[in-house]
Amino acid sequence: MVDEKKTKGEISERDHQYWAANLRLIIGVLITWATVSYGFGILLRPYLMNVMIGGADMGFWFAQQGAILTFLGLIFFYAIRMNKLDKEFGLED
Repeated sequence: MVDEKKTKGEISERDHQYWAANLRLIIGVLITWATVSYGFGILLRPYLMNVMIGGADMGFWFAQQGAILTFLGLIFFYAIRMNKLDKEFGLED
């Protein structure tokens, strides 16, 4: 009978799937963060200057507040999604 338990140092196909899903999630979060902070706050600011939010133009708002709020939202999203991913792969605490 072959022992199906992993020994220390062995990486299974399930481990690869878990890591691939984790990397996809991290890349998606980083792309969203970069789009909001660099894209809306810096690169697209000239195009967003005519849209006003609370007395400030939208580009300035994204650079000062929107990027921070998006970053906080991404932290919560990542934590919730990683908990689901851990449960899906049987790695929850």
